[in-house]
Amino acid sequence: MKIHIKKGDKVRVISGSNKGQEGSVLAVMPNKYRAIVEGVNKVKKHTKPTQEEPGGIEEKEAAIHISNLMLVDPKTGDATRVGRKIVDGSSVRYSKKTGETL
Repeated sequence: MKIHIKKGDKVRVISGSNKGQEGSVLAVMPNKYRAIVEGVNKVKKHTKPTQEEPGGIEEKEAAIHISNLMLVDPKTGDATRVGRKIVDGSSVRYSKKTGETL
């Protein structure tokens, strides 16, 4: 399956407990169909102290399913669906709302 988002894209969460939040994509895991979004789906991780680092509770972003994310159109700032078309022999993504290439 083609994935409609890439690392660095600005996305909005459209369903789940984080609905409505926005952030940029830090990493995409195509084999699991998940992505890590900055500031979204925060979880607490308990770590034991080691010789290098002190232990404690750290807060970090967990992966979120890609079907719960929509790309934010850079022109309007609204969530939009993504299409693909061939331009000069290469596939490019475009916004279905404005028709602008991404």
